[in-house]
Amino acid sequence: MAKNLKWLMIHFEEALCALLFGIMGIIMFINVISRYLLKYSLAFTEELVVSFFVWLTLLGASIAFREGSHLGFNFITDRLPKEIQKIFLWISAGLGISLFGFLIYFSSHQVKEEIVLRITSMGIGVPQWWYTIGVPVWSTLVIVRILQRAVEVNKKVVAT
Repeated sequence: MAKNLKWLMIHFEEALCALLFGIMGIIMFINVISRYLLKYSLAFTEELVVSFFVWLTLLGASIAFREGSHLGFNFITDRLPKEIQKIFLWISAGLGISLFGFLIYFSSHQVKEEIVLRITSMGIGVPQWWYTIGVPVWSTLVIVRILQRAVEVNKKVVAT
């Protein structure tokens, strides 16, 4: 049990992405069947799939930061002194945190407005903030992963 919980904490994003992809696949399959057999398209499927794609993008960014898979130019920084490498590492992490911090700030205001104005989605009629809340939540996870990766890389830089 503890081993599974530890795996889930490390690979939370992958598990959630798999779940979202599965839901999206089922929704789109039902829509295709409905469109071809009943000649009627289910309008709500588009709003769900588009919102889930936004969530998947942020979860994918989180995975990439955790794994160190984002595009980087290490050719120059790897040849710099260790102290300069650490400075660039933390500048880079600070810029990433700032970017996602702004995203959290502005998307939180959007969520607040959607709650106050009681905006509902066009297809299903559920509160729109149910979809929008993913942006600040998953952006927070991205910031956590940026910090985790920066600390991990910093330890490697110091050790070499």
